[in-house]
Amino acid sequence: MNTRSDKFSKAMVDTPPSGIRKFFEMLIGHDDVISLSVGEPDFPTPWIMREEAFYHLEKGHTSYTSNWGLLELRQEIAKYLTRYNMTYSPENEILVTVGASEGVDAVLRAILNPGDEIIVSQPCYVNYVPLANLTGAKVVPLDSSKNGFYPTAEQVESLCTEKTKALMICSPNNPTGTMIPKEELEKIAEVVKKHQIWCISDEIYCELAYDDAVHTSIGSFDGLKDYTIILNGFSKSFAMTGWRIGYIAAPKDLMAEIVKLHQYNTICAPIMSQYAAIEGLKNGWSEVEKMRISYKQRRNLMYKAFCEMGLNVPEPTGAFYMFPDITPSGLSDEDFATQLFQKYGVAVVPGSVFGEGGKGHIRCCYATAVDKIKTALEKIALFLEECKKQKR
Repeated sequence: MNTRSDKFSKAMVDTPPSGIRKFFEMLIGHDDVISLSVGEPDFPTPWIMREEAFYHLEKGHTSYTSNWGLLELRQEIAKYLTRYNMTYSPENEILVTVGASEGVDAVLRAILNPGDEIIVSQPCYVNYVPLANLTGAKVVPLDSSKNGFYPTAEQVESLCTEKTKALMICSPNNPTGTMIPKEELEKIAEVVKKHQIWCISDEIYCELAYDDAVHTSIGSFDGLKDYTIILNGFSKSFAMTGWRIGYIAAPKDLMAEIVKLHQYNTICAPIMSQYAAIEGLKNGWSEVEKMRISYKQRRNLMYKAFCEMGLNVPEPTGAFYMFPDITPSGLSDEDFATQLFQKYGVAVVPGSVFGEGGKGHIRCCYATAVDKIKTALEKIALFLEECKKQKR
């Protein structure tokens, strides 16, 4: 047995496991538990996309593709991005990745050096900070919780230094469901240009917007293409989590560096997933709309219930998460989530795993069947009352 004290990478040893996956693993073997923990659509991938994948499997199309991904898929992605007033070349400015998560890793490793600083708007998806830390860069947290859970240009400006290399944002946001207003996003764009830093914009939930909310990409503002890196994919809007298919859109000089890591790391995204994604972009939008409408109905149900419980919660304008403040319970978010699971069989994610501003909250995913959501909310209400009685 290897007994060296340094037999493992220190950076990896210091990297904590995903707080989301921890609660996901707790679910294994507990069929009676209602999960509001993992951000995964409860819809199957639309049939037309599955059928397209079956067709190519039957034809024996099971090879590698170009490292960049199928050209037809990149062309369809380029067409799609024009919806949001962005123009990217499918030849050298769009890269198909193994999910948007691979895209995060590849982008951060391509732009960050040890000692660089990256501003990360928090609460945020759990992989941003650990992957940035692995590059040797310094993560500078931007706590958005005091401002309705979205970053402001004033906050970004206040955190910029000579070492700042990038800003990372996600709108609609995971875990809060909030969106950055267009007016504020435009101001952030000016700060990005002023300091000539990268803005990494995770837009994986952009098709899941509700009411009058309309997604705006920071890359659509004048002069921002040279500073913007777009991360997106098919997992959420097309219910393709297990297909592992995403993409990056960025200036060609940066993309030439990103693709090198992609070549060595994954070679290419699965070809069957790429063919299914092409079909989705061409003909799957009616199915996306059906899912969006269903999520909106579930959002309304969950939001009303949390308000009736007396909990402060931002009303989500996108994604499929809710982020109620559970401090009235008298418990930490970690204890609240653990005891809720153990006593009432409901799984949620403690807000502190999402970084600054998440403490005292829980993330609840409403991409779950309505009857299960109703039962889960009833149990959360009972547990909350139990906690309040114990406080007295």
